[in-house]
Amino acid sequence: MRTFNYIAPLAFALALSACGEATETETGASSSGAVEAVEAPAGQKWSETVAKSEAGGIVMGNPDAPIKLVEYMSITCSHCKDFGEQAFAPLRDTYVESGRVSFEIRNFVRDPLDLTAALLSRCGGEAPFFPLTEQALGYQATMFEKAQGMGESTYSGILQSEPKVRFVRLAEQLGLIAFFQQRGISEDQAKACLADTAASEKLMNDTQKGAEEFNIEGTPTFLINGQKVEGTNWAMVETKLKEAGAR
Repeated sequence: MRTFNYIAPLAFALALSACGEATETETGASSSGAVEAVEAPAGQKWSETVAKSEAGGIVMGNPDAPIKLVEYMSITCSHCKDFGEQAFAPLRDTYVESGRVSFEIRNFVRDPLDLTAALLSRCGGEAPFFPLTEQALGYQATMFEKAQGMGESTYSGILQSEPKVRFVRLAEQLGLIAFFQQRGISEDQAKACLADTAASEKLMNDTQKGAEEFNIEGTPTFLINGQKVEGTNWAMVETKLKEAGAR
């Protein structure tokens, strides 16, 4: 199971970018009749209704949506990047805006690079989380290039730093502080988020809890109404949403 590896050598952490293969043995959401659209309150859009879930994820959409899609994802996972490129726009504009579907991302952190990026994607609170996550996925290749250039010795030295500076130093090496600063997260704000050891521990604990509860072996992994579903790409997930009544 590819859960968080705190002391992962750099080469191992980069190898995780291939992602584990999410299991596809469960049928997931069963076929049902079409679900009626639910209009957002006056002056509001469901895609702008964003809140933290009890499971520690961030949810976009109608909090009472009859179809609840959850993605366990990693910012250092190439399949998650592909899914984001395919799915974020239609999922937001067609499914979430209809009020039929809510979409929740739960960070499934697997290595120090992933945890660093996840902390920063959450640094501005719930409202900017989805666009920041989408853009962080787009930065993936550059982050890997910078990590390769860092070298094993520098990487190991950073991981042996004091907890409150460990992820600050790693983010500086990866260019992540500057990246998020260009997207509205100030340098001081970013460093404070990266030094928040309680937040990093919670992300790791939530990852472990998700792995145990849903037998997650790779990312992305999807749930619809609490049931794991087949598929790691948008075409397969969209089919399952339609089978659940989002049509």
